[in-house]
Amino acid sequence: MRKTWIIGLAAALVVGAGLTFAWIESSDRQLVVQPIVALAQEGSTDNTDVNEAITESGHSAVKQAVSLVGPSVVRIDVTGTVTSSNPFLELYDDPMFRRFFGDPLDSEPQQQTTQSLGSGLVFDYEGETLILTNAHVVEDADTITVTDINGTTWDAVLVGADDVLDVAVVRVEGDAGSLVPARLGDSDAVEIGDWAIAIGNPLGLSYTVTLGIVSGTDRDVAKPSGIGNFNNLIQTDAAINPGNSGGPLVNAYGEVVGLNTIIARGTTNGVSIEGINFAIAINGVKDVLPQLISYGEVKRGWLGVQHTAITAESAAEFGIDASLTGTLVVYVFPGDPADQAGLRPGDVIVRVGDVPVEETEDLNNEIGRLTAGSSVDIVVLRDGEEMTLTVTLGERPSEEELLTYEGSAPEAAGEDVSDELGLAVAPITAVVARQLGLKTTDGVVIMGVAAGSRADRAGLAESDIILEIDHEPVESVDGWNAMISEIGEDARITLTILRNGKLRFVTLE
Repeated sequence: MRKTWIIGLAAALVVGAGLTFAWIESSDRQLVVQPIVALAQEGSTDNTDVNEAITESGHSAVKQAVSLVGPSVVRIDVTGTVTSSNPFLELYDDPMFRRFFGDPLDSEPQQQTTQSLGSGLVFDYEGETLILTNAHVVEDADTITVTDINGTTWDAVLVGADDVLDVAVVRVEGDAGSLVPARLGDSDAVEIGDWAIAIGNPLGLSYTVTLGIVSGTDRDVAKPSGIGNFNNLIQTDAAINPGNSGGPLVNAYGEVVGLNTIIARGTTNGVSIEGINFAIAINGVKDVLPQLISYGEVKRGWLGVQHTAITAESAAEFGIDASLTGTLVVYVFPGDPADQAGLRPGDVIVRVGDVPVEETEDLNNEIGRLTAGSSVDIVVLRDGEEMTLTVTLGERPSEEELLTYEGSAPEAAGEDVSDELGLAVAPITAVVARQLGLKTTDGVVIMGVAAGSRADRAGLAESDIILEIDHEPVESVDGWNAMISEIGEDARITLTILRNGKLRFVTLE
């Protein structure tokens, strides 16, 4: 006999409290919602009637939203392989330890199979049925299995993943006709206080629903890995637990407004912090879907500037009008697209293409929406005059590469400590290294050459890359300064430089 799924409310709806639902098996395995009719009790007051009507209509709205999206939520089981080594292996480097304990038995790294569980959301993309989930759910997957609400399973393959947004697209193998796509909503319309419904497989408890409200929008949160940040997250108090990752955050209209991704837990002053949960705004996901599905990855645009809001302090430092609207460029990374296009510190960016830039995030968001290699007109105010610069965007560095940009601001780039050479140098960024075909960011780039200096007489020029001093590698600006400081003022030195893709030696007499 076939069985059916019905929805059971686990607790009464109260303002500000979470409400948990679970799929309950019944006769014909179809998801149904029973209509609720608000009936006034005999002898009740008008206020009681109104309150009951509001409560019952709220119950109906939540049930309807769940009935719309619930069949689109799937369980994702992943197996993978990780490499591990003996945690005590470093101890064997000590000769005394080896004398008493001998050589380690397991010196070679070992392969171990891992299993993980997450959630996914069925959606339609140009007539094809696909599944959204978090990138971290399917990271390093050897096998992916998808299970729908009816218990039907499919093998699946990864279509594409984006670590920056933490989103991935999966395609099931075989007939996907029974999968039900969900409706993707507009996360820009989400407001604090809106109902938020999370659906997923927390702790392996399939098809669990939790209810809360939207507690905050446009949140920036550090990633659990410690590398990079999530941006524009939706904060909710709807309970999210391990296994909910990749499942939908739904509004009261049955529209998906986010993908559940991380939980904030910890203690502050001995007080446990719970119930702070975050979802990726669905509009950002929709922006990257074309690249994810077509190319398997997202190649975001990269400008290569540091910029800040226009305040009285920053305006005074750069000599601009504090009443200007836009974002102030405070540093241009050498060799990056902005540098090549002629942007300068002190420029106020007011428009990217046809899109006005009113706040610092406007620039980040618009450049991030454009693809690497595309050209865009950047409108800036310089010395009170409006000018347009055409920039060919680079590719946004990875989260790990972006760490190399830390310390590349003006304070760290600095001037050469050896004034007699007449050189100002800066770090080589990941973008510059990629453009030049370098495998590392070792070395420094020349930012300026003083007229008549030893460097000028030797023919050195801006944008030359210095790789060695007297055939000793230069690893960083600090390394350059340390090496130069040990050389006498009149010493003859030979620099190994890279110019226009060719290595050459330049001697400073």
